[in-house]
Amino acid sequence: MCMKTDSITMKLCWLIDTHFNFLNDDEISSFLDKVDASDPEAILVGGDIGDSNSVAHNLQLLNDRFTIPIYFVLGNHDYYHSSIAEVEQLVKEICEESANLTWLDQADPILLDNGMSLIGHGSWADGRFGDYSNSDVMLNDYMLIKELSNLRKVERLFVMQQLADKATLHFDSILPLALNESDHVVCLTHVPPFREACWHEGRISDVMWLPHFSCKIVVENLAKHMSQFPEKRMTVLCGHTHSSGVAMISQNLRVITGCAVYGHPEIQHIPGW
Repeated sequence: MCMKTDSITMKLCWLIDTHFNFLNDDEISSFLDKVDASDPEAILVGGDIGDSNSVAHNLQLLNDRFTIPIYFVLGNHDYYHSSIAEVEQLVKEICEESANLTWLDQADPILLDNGMSLIGHGSWADGRFGDYSNSDVMLNDYMLIKELSNLRKVERLFVMQQLADKATLHFDSILPLALNESDHVVCLTHVPPFREACWHEGRISDVMWLPHFSCKIVVENLAKHMSQFPEKRMTVLCGHTHSSGVAMISQNLRVITGCAVYGHPEIQHIPGW
């Protein structure tokens, strides 16, 4: 995909929900050939790169293959079979040793081009949309991630909301900086922050699934800041639901949800860009 500013075009390759743990290294290499052939100036990776057993290896494959910047966030699958704390420490150490990898959860706004900046955070579903109390949805997250396993429902909700609150604190600190220095902010995240962007097979997720696939606290944060800068605009790039859709939240806030199929990663396309 190409993202355009008023005066300059910068080519960014957006990947989401690649789940490289479903592929062998030769298959990953073949997919990265396609990424390379798109001739990007930077790569955006929106989480669910693999699982905890493969995320370090997959990040290293990306780092070794490309000499351009790779900006990424993590998704829920990246923590499977481990803990959030352990994976985040590992990823932090990998980035410290890499010249190409930037974990956006730990980064200030990135000036991509004249008039455009990039921010990001993996975020987390916070149970605040939909009907969490009556939902019987049981994601693998709640069994395979240490911080979320072996918890009663109300205890799990508390941890989910703590994780989501961490994301909104990050956006609260960096989004004003990005808006002050650029006209267009690209926000890379994993979890759809808006219910309108929580697509599943062409429809918005229902009240039983919304608590597990959207993040209300980040919605409130992004909407608040964008209402204070009506002359600026934001494009949010997210995934997680494996279904594509476009949501125009307000005149200056657009959310694009990427699609995915396990075992068949694809370069994402932004409609109308």
